Amino acid sequence: MLDAMPHVVPIKAIRQETPLVKSYVFDYSVGAMPGQFVNVWLPGVNERPMSVAFDDGKELTLAIAAVGSTTREMAKMKVGSKIGIRGPYGTHFTYKLRQHIAMIAGGYGVAPLYFCAFNAVREGCTVDFFLGARSKEHLLFMNRLKKLKRVKIHIATDDGSMGEKGYNTAVFKRKLKTSASFDLIMTCGPELMMKKVSDLAWSHKIPCQISLERYMKCGFGICGNCVVDDLGITTCGEGTIMDNHLARKVKEFGVYHRDAEGKKRFF
Repeated sequence: MLDAMPHVVPIKAIRQETPLVKSYVFDYSVGAMPGQFVNVWLPGVNERPMSVAFDDGKELTLAIAAVGSTTREMAKMKVGSKIGIRGPYGTHFTYKLRQHIAMIAGGYGVAPLYFCAFNAVREGCTVDFFLGARSKEHLLFMNRLKKLKRVKIHIATDDGSMGEKGYNTAVFKRKLKTSASFDLIMTCGPELMMKKVSDLAWSHKIPCQISLERYMKCGFGICGNCVVDDLGITTCGEGTIMDNHLARKVKEFGVYHRDAEGKKRFF
């Protein structure tokens, strides 16, 4: 049975990754797999789900962008500050030995796919990593990715400050047309980016795994806040990592999501 109570742990280290993102390291492991998430509780503030950026069985790393009220409070914390962590929750990315994998990551979605790439190359896989961001300074975990063997990085930035100017999906599409033969595709990041990847994977008949997130609270399928139209499944239980066949049955995928009040918010 999943542990629904948070474990209070101190922050061991904090690293500034990009202007918005900090990595928080804890001398604590939840045994997470790439693509899973934990619920982070800030006493007196709020609780929010956060993707796991790394978990090696000894240390847990969370890469968190200060973009909301709770995460901005998190950004004020120092080494030694204590927070509550519960989980892990959700499904995770899967692969087979020695596969050739395309990973398409945008923005904050880079972190869980870096975690997956780190594990996959140790299992003999080769990875083409399509890394995208608004600009050079927002390219998350790029230096960490460069240290991984059997990982080729393809960079695209909106403003052209590094790599190709434009979207990483365009770079990926061109790679599919020219030379690449992938056994598996994985994607995590902005939903419109992932919908494009879903369409490309579908048209090329390549298996694809998608990180489909919705407004989550409990983390284990009781509260119903992350139920999607029309299937009625929870993204914390059937996701967040979904097979492309399942994701494409979700009516709202790439079209809209629902806010805390259940109102539709179109992309």
